Amino acid sequence: METSDLIKKVRHIEIKTRGLSSQIFAGEYHSAFKGKGMTFSEVREYQYGDAIRDVDWNVTARFNHPYVKVFEEERELTVMLLVDVSGSKNFGTQSQYKQELMTEIAAVLSFSAINNNDKIGVILFSDKVEKFIPPQKGRKHILRIIRELLNFEPESKLTNVAGALEYLTNAIKKRSIGFIISDFISADFKDALTIANRKHDIVGLRVYDKRETQIPNMGLVKMLDAETGEYKWVDSASKRVRSSYQSWWENHTANLEQTFKLSGVDYASVATGDDYVKPLIYLFKHRGA
Repeated sequence: METSDLIKKVRHIEIKTRGLSSQIFAGEYHSAFKGKGMTFSEVREYQYGDAIRDVDWNVTARFNHPYVKVFEEERELTVMLLVDVSGSKNFGTQSQYKQELMTEIAAVLSFSAINNNDKIGVILFSDKVEKFIPPQKGRKHILRIIRELLNFEPESKLTNVAGALEYLTNAIKKRSIGFIISDFISADFKDALTIANRKHDIVGLRVYDKRETQIPNMGLVKMLDAETGEYKWVDSASKRVRSSYQSWWENHTANLEQTFKLSGVDYASVATGDDYVKPLIYLFKHRGA
């Protein structure tokens, strides 16, 4: 992508997603992802309704008047985005590629994080970890993340979700929030997901294109597997071929949902061309309930 085009695209995504983060997601994000605990802030005079357990007896005795301890949430978190940059990201028929939707979602989560004074880091992965961006704060850092997501060229087109989760488990020592953003074409990562979720708080975000859910009747067509680079002739006029593919998709989706459920991981699914705001807010509300 040309530098000038990249700058325009980064700016466009910043304007759109920063507004969403501050206007829509700020409160939901804060409720959904709790801080590390409560820390002592100050003492103040007792007010009607304060809990007796919060009374500071030493200060009360000194001033001969009841005082209570005030605690604040220790808010700062580390948020890690695990983003799939394999070959299948470059597919899309509904006004945008999966890569563009992944980038917007990642940007919204990034701005939501810094609005809450959290750090944000990124792991870009294919069938290996392609790039690691350590967690930091600030607008410049997020703009760098957006640029990388828009313009990054992976060395491999294949996918290994388990490898990315294992890298997160080993590389990030303190507990973090981990959003894994992928089309999850490969569903063989349950063990790695379960282990990662014991150490971190993992959330799955599936991005797919509606054309992937079924094959339309277009006769004999030459199809490219974006991950292997292989072309295959497919007789899409065959009802058996179309039915077989749709059954595979439905089974794959069911297996994927079961994988997240058994691992205790919250999960949302978003299609290219659809509004991703509702699924994310629903996910945040569910977690914050």
